[in-house]
Amino acid sequence: MALTKPSKTWLKYLNIKYEELVNCDPVPFKRLSSSDIPNKPGVYLITARKYTREICYYVGRTKKLRNRHKQHLSSNFGSARLQKYLVDTKECSNPATAKEFIVKYCRVRWVEESNMRKRYALEGYLTGMLFPQHGISEEH
Repeated sequence: MALTKPSKTWLKYLNIKYEELVNCDPVPFKRLSSSDIPNKPGVYLITARKYTREICYYVGRTKKLRNRHKQHLSSNFGSARLQKYLVDTKECSNPATAKEFIVKYCRVRWVEESNMRKRYALEGYLTGMLFPQHGISEEH
């Protein structure tokens, strides 16, 4: 028995959201305030400018986009996933330098998506397409 292929409508949706996300203007963390971000569910992309390149660092999904950017800058190392990844991979020496890296070099983009199943699928699709530096880890 063969599995059914995704519908053209579904693939079109994923590609439209991909284009919408990668083509919107990124907001640098150092200039980001809560009022800049909608208090809605969605998928977000964190990139870092290094030299002349923009590198994908993290793809995530959330019920409240406005709250999520704060977590990446949190002093609570357990909920600051990108900080944790930066330290675990030795790109940064400790949480403080990871937070400095995020503020100095990272930018965020987002797309709204209220449907939970679509958010999960979109996060997976974007992760596969953009293959971020962090956020992909060994299964336990």
